[in-house]
Amino acid sequence: MKNPIIVALDVPGAEEARRIVDAVGGHAAAYKVGMELYAAAGMDFVRELVGAGRDVFLDMKFYDIPETVKRAVRQVAAAGVRFLTVHGSGPVMRAAVEGKGSARLELLAVTVLTSFDREDLADLGYPCEVQELVELRVRKAKEADMDGVVCSPLEVRRVREIAGPGMTLVTPGVRSPGAARGDQKRVATPAEAIRNGADYLVIGRQITRTADPAAEARRILEEIAEARAGAS
Repeated sequence: MKNPIIVALDVPGAEEARRIVDAVGGHAAAYKVGMELYAAAGMDFVRELVGAGRDVFLDMKFYDIPETVKRAVRQVAAAGVRFLTVHGSGPVMRAAVEGKGSARLELLAVTVLTSFDREDLADLGYPCEVQELVELRVRKAKEADMDGVVCSPLEVRRVREIAGPGMTLVTPGVRSPGAARGDQKRVATPAEAIRNGADYLVIGRQITRTADPAAEARRILEEIAEARAGAS
């Protein structure tokens, strides 16, 4: 079974992030660097992870004028990052694809944040349900030749139907039974997300805030394997 776990390094500095990476080791497919850690440690830490042989999921959700996005993506691609998130807007995605060129980097379009629900969309002026906006952005991502999308595990089955087998689907908002939801509103278990079509799962506190992060990652992998065996 391919390892689907991306460990979220949602911590305030490089030292704590290094401790987590050392503790989890090879029990994760990649490590996510988001805005907090990026603000503290920047591309130097990203390059450090890449240099140590770790795949990096750079979760920056780029959203700017196309020329700026294109140039920023070019820099990320040159650093050897594996995954990069950008906003699911047509001009942004097309600029990102242009900036990537032939690099190994996989570009992922963010559909709707897993902390958002219908009320949050209404507050932003979107007169539609979450599912409708997700589906629109997945179609736009396909048209823009993006490598994949980030979506809630609750929408991943429908997203897979639209995206087809070739796109990479990454799902945050994943929690094992009994684990705290945190600030996520649209969540599912790791087994449910994989069974419904996800390729990768972004998991943070459930792994990073345990006494033995590697053991917790292994337990989640066993949970997924058992669910797959039961479904076959």
